[in-house]
Amino acid sequence: MNIPKHIAIIMDGNGRWASKRFLPRIQGHQKGVKAVREAVKHCGKLGVKTLTLFAFSSENKNRSTEEVSLLFKLFLSVLKQETNKLNKHNVKLKIIGNMELFPQEVQQTAADAQALLANNTGLTLVIAANYGGQWDIAQAAQQIAKRAANNEINADDINIDTFSQYLCLADQPKVDLLIRTSGELRISNFLLWDIAYSELYFTDTLWPDFNPAELDKAIESFNHRDRRFGARKDKAC
Repeated sequence: MNIPKHIAIIMDGNGRWASKRFLPRIQGHQKGVKAVREAVKHCGKLGVKTLTLFAFSSENKNRSTEEVSLLFKLFLSVLKQETNKLNKHNVKLKIIGNMELFPQEVQQTAADAQALLANNTGLTLVIAANYGGQWDIAQAAQQIAKRAANNEINADDINIDTFSQYLCLADQPKVDLLIRTSGELRISNFLLWDIAYSELYFTDTLWPDFNPAELDKAIESFNHRDRRFGARKDKAC
């Protein structure tokens, strides 16, 4: 089986999972953390190079103050609880997004966790927190504009390859497979640049119920795709 080098997942459905069981939404998020553990473990076992998880979008801050506060606390708790486990399994951690929204304690804990795991050589786990694809592109453009203003880069030298170097995932393989759970059929401003030629897989399974068997189904579907990256197999056609 051809294992994708880079899998990205929009982890959707925590709230609906909880609502179906008449539970507070935060319990859906807590259950979703268990699904994250399983996905990380399974991807490491399969030999996936990079797993990128959409944990907190830049639009999530528009949710209720109570839910956002609980999400911050959960994120902090997970970072503290899981870092040593990730280190034990040789997982490298990378957090992308505008962390300025988060409380200082969360920012510091995130920085410490990334530093501790920086030299690990196994699966790279990327957590997108307060991330948006449009924000990613805009911040890359800002960096390039500043360099151009300082005569550090020539405008004529800016192309797809040079632009890509300023994006959050510049140091990672291109996304091969994008998965979205919960049945929604949209990208929701996630990795807009990086998924240009990704294979898309949508499942009705809510994220807390997404297990290794469901991940295997997505990878099996990926293996039946004809990936041509805009080219034709038969050039004579």
